[in-house]
Amino acid sequence: MGGDFAERVVAVINKGEKVVASHRPNPPNVFGFPTLDTGLFNEWRTQALSLLVHSIGSGHVYSESFRTETAKGAFQSVARAGIGVLKALLEDVRGGNLVGDSAELASGNNPLLILEQICGRFHLVARQLRSRRENRPTLSVMDEYDVQDLLHALLCLHFEDIRPEEWAPSYAGRSSRMDFLLKPEQIVVETKKSRFTLTERELGSELLEDIARYEKHPDCSALFCFVYDPDGFVANPRGVESDLNRAEPFPVRVLIRP
Repeated sequence: MGGDFAERVVAVINKGEKVVASHRPNPPNVFGFPTLDTGLFNEWRTQALSLLVHSIGSGHVYSESFRTETAKGAFQSVARAGIGVLKALLEDVRGGNLVGDSAELASGNNPLLILEQICGRFHLVARQLRSRRENRPTLSVMDEYDVQDLLHALLCLHFEDIRPEEWAPSYAGRSSRMDFLLKPEQIVVETKKSRFTLTERELGSELLEDIARYEKHPDCSALFCFVYDPDGFVANPRGVESDLNRAEPFPVRVLIRP
């Protein structure tokens, strides 16, 4: 892991210090009352968990330790315990004791990071397929069906039980089929391809509907949404991702590439 990750950990630590500084004493004769700004605490905890889960995996000791320590409420001691976990992580990163990058860690035990790696390189694969010897037929990724077909083939490299077009629970009176269900991992994978007529607001609305729908699915414990945007129609992809990504209680990962 490089300096960029360390810088992001430092930023989260600094935000945690601001959370601790929001401490207010309990009202007279009141015990157990949250002593920190609850909104600020929850925002910090979600951002920190998102960074940890997406960078080192949800099962890593630092991710699990931070999640456990900060699940006890918006109290000064709780926030300080979380900051302590982050400082220990930073020390290991800077000391070279936490080796590897997200891709290497993903290949171990985090299916969401494996999906991120696959979709992060999807465009490279799609572009390479256009260049075949002797002008032989190939797959051109023109619409969402093409995205699904190519992604299905790539998923087979890492996942064994891939179930396409499973029925999803109805939402707002409408039923639909999900693109893929990774049954053992309990992850739904949804794909979209950007187009000129799909506004950023409409894309966000569709993704919010997906999140609301799949939270109800009995075999879904996380949602991964891949938006293939080869023409750059999404003006602020990182903003859309930041608005929708979350680590808990229902993990959601939105990835817009390239």
